[in-house]
Amino acid sequence: MKNYYNNQPNGYLESIQKGLLAVRSYDLRMSHGIGSRDEQIARLKNELETADAIVVGAGAGLSTAAGFTYAGDRFKRYFSDFEEAFGFHDMYTGGFVVMNAEPEVLWAYWARHIYFNRYLPAPKPVYSQLLQLLDGKDYFVITTNVDHQFQRAGFDKKRLFYTQGDYGLFQSVDPKVRETFDNEAWTMRAMEAQGFVRDEAGIFQVPGNGTVSMQLPTELIPTAPNGDPVTMNLRSDDTFVEDAGWRKASAAYSDFLRRHDNLHVLYLEIGVGANTPVIIKYPFWQMTRDNRQATYACLNYGEAYCPREIEKQAICLDGDTAEVLDEIQ
Repeated sequence: MKNYYNNQPNGYLESIQKGLLAVRSYDLRMSHGIGSRDEQIARLKNELETADAIVVGAGAGLSTAAGFTYAGDRFKRYFSDFEEAFGFHDMYTGGFVVMNAEPEVLWAYWARHIYFNRYLPAPKPVYSQLLQLLDGKDYFVITTNVDHQFQRAGFDKKRLFYTQGDYGLFQSVDPKVRETFDNEAWTMRAMEAQGFVRDEAGIFQVPGNGTVSMQLPTELIPTAPNGDPVTMNLRSDDTFVEDAGWRKASAAYSDFLRRHDNLHVLYLEIGVGANTPVIIKYPFWQMTRDNRQATYACLNYGEAYCPREIEKQAICLDGDTAEVLDEIQ
């Protein structure tokens, strides 16, 4: 079997290269699948029941469907002061804008971003619904999401590969330090220092007077155990730390693919957009084309498609993931 994700130090880069090489060989005319929506729903239900293995590839659209929106009311509730001061209108943009702010301000922003997108359960039970569909199945999950929601929903940690990092981890700015550091205790202290207060459920909220600080005390600026400055463990360039946990998950994913080579596999892609298609989408297309027993299913809002070469093996369902999961329960 082609080793799309191996456990060598450069395995992640090799997966990107192979994904790119694979898509270059396609007739890039796209298909939205064959058959009516009801027929494709019925096919997906059957695949979920009969597949020897299910490989879930999840992108940001899954977390958005679960209620982790980065703009709108949720953003304004927790970041209106930053919006007024800096002029950005969503959490994603904010992470870049505050990079040039004083460290006390930068880390106040990131404490909020981490807390509300990592240490709280998803507002909607989409992840739990997906887990129910996989109950009793031989599955593995590869995801570009960094919000830890698969584990919060009860997915087996040994069946998860977070390729792009984790909001719950820091790494040293020194690229020679190939370790990551848990940030939960620091995040809770940083939220309290800004003036957020816990409600009856123990969740931090903006206090009744509506005032929180956009700045941390200098002594709360996070550092690594050796005193080095830290940054988020999020993939943005080649300084991203693939720690022991990352490498173990990568190897487990590679082994799962290898053990199910040429079996009846369902590649279930959910909410994967066009930003990083070489991580999940292109390899899923290629593995489906290589295995005539495989099925590729794409659940996506506005971007449910596949190459015509695999359309007979594909299921493409356009719509909000939460609604699609309701349809196939």
